Amino acid sequence: MIKINLLAEGKRPVAVRKRAAAPAGGAPHEWAIWALVFVALLGLLAFSGWWWMLDREIGRNQEEIRRAEEEVRQLESIIREVEAFKAKKAELEHKIEVIEQLRANQRGPVRVMDEISRALPELLWLDRMQVGAANITLTGRAFNSNAVANFIENLDRVPEFEEPVLRDLQERGPVYAFTVVFNYSYLRPAATDGAGEAAAGAAAGATPAPRPSAPAEDGEAALEAEI
Repeated sequence: MIKINLLAEGKRPVAVRKRAAAPAGGAPHEWAIWALVFVALLGLLAFSGWWWMLDREIGRNQEEIRRAEEEVRQLESIIREVEAFKAKKAELEHKIEVIEQLRANQRGPVRVMDEISRALPELLWLDRMQVGAANITLTGRAFNSNAVANFIENLDRVPEFEEPVLRDLQERGPVYAFTVVFNYSYLRPAATDGAGEAAAGAAAGATPAPRPSAPAEDGEAALEAEI
């Protein structure tokens, strides 16, 4: 038995008309989709451009950092060389200072002995000389107090010697026993002008002759230097 649905056949043209009418009403919706896609593409392009610029800026900053670190490494090597040079210079200066001090110490005692010998007047002789780091103590005898005064005056004329001080003066029989103390320096002060040099030369010329031999308790004068 064959059955025919006449109702479905009658409604088919209406359905066909609905499908035909749908494209006319969907056109605005497609334009909106395309607009959204276009806006998204523009946004993507803008984001890509911003990212590209940011990446280039980061690259430039990294390159500057790399150059700065390279300069720092070069400067560190230069600083180390400068510090090594300063240390070597200080060491050399210290060695030169030690050498100069040794030379002064070598010349000093000889010059001190010579100046004291030249300062000895007549009728006076030394029994003992004690030389310290910066002072000298002289012990001796003289036939009169005037010879002791002349001796102190002669010592005061020596540029290396400070003002002598008479620490002790005692009369012992026919002679006077004395003790003189003064400070000294091996470095001769520079003359300020020609007059100072002339005065120094005149003082040197006026220095008495070396002491003559004089009797002592044991028959001869004894000179003892303790350094």
